[in-house]
Amino acid sequence: MIPVNVDQLFYSNMGFVVLLKGGTDKRSLPIFIGATEAQAIAIQINRIQVPRPMTHDLLKNILDYLECRLKRLEICDLKEGTFYARLVLERDGIEMDMDSRPSDAIALALRFGAPIFVHEKVMEEAGQVLGEVEAGGFEGPVEGKKQGKKKLTPLESVKMELDKAVSEERYEDAAKLRDEIKHMENTHTKN
Repeated sequence: MIPVNVDQLFYSNMGFVVLLKGGTDKRSLPIFIGATEAQAIAIQINRIQVPRPMTHDLLKNILDYLECRLKRLEICDLKEGTFYARLVLERDGIEMDMDSRPSDAIALALRFGAPIFVHEKVMEEAGQVLGEVEAGGFEGPVEGKKQGKKKLTPLESVKMELDKAVSEERYEDAAKLRDEIKHMENTHTKN
C-alpha cells in the first residue's frame, strides 16, 4: 500500500477532483467527487468552523463516543471507473472493515487525522505522473474557453457549482448551493 495525502481539491471541467499524492511516489491519484463531499473535505482542510456538526462531524462524534477509532483508510479497488474504499476501524482491540465511497472516507479520515493508503494495483491502473495539475488535463471552464486549472477556494468552487446547476436548470440543487454560499460567507465574515 502507498501512503498518500490530500494534495489538492479543485473544480475541473468535469466536476470536483480530489488529488491524492504520496511523499515518495511520483504518481497522483485523481478521484472525481460530488459537490457535497468536496465541501466536506474543503471545510476540514481549511479549518472552517461550522455552527452545527455536519454529517462527517456527526459520524466522527458517534465513533468517538463509542470509543471506536479510525485506524486508516484504504483506497482498495477500481471497478468500471468507480473507486472503492475501506475504512479500518478498531474497538476494544478488534479491527473491522467498512465499505465506503472514497470521498466520504477521505472527509472522515481528515477529521480523525487517520492515514490514507492507496493499494498498488489501484495506483498502477489510475495513477498519473503530473508535474502540475495542468499537465494532467484538468481544466476549469472560464467563459467557454479552455484555460489552465486555477486552484479555487471552497467558496469559489461552490459558486461555480451553483452556476452549473442554474445553467443545467437544476433549480432545487441551485437553491441548496445558494444557501450553502450564504452560510459559508456568513461563517467567513465571523472569523
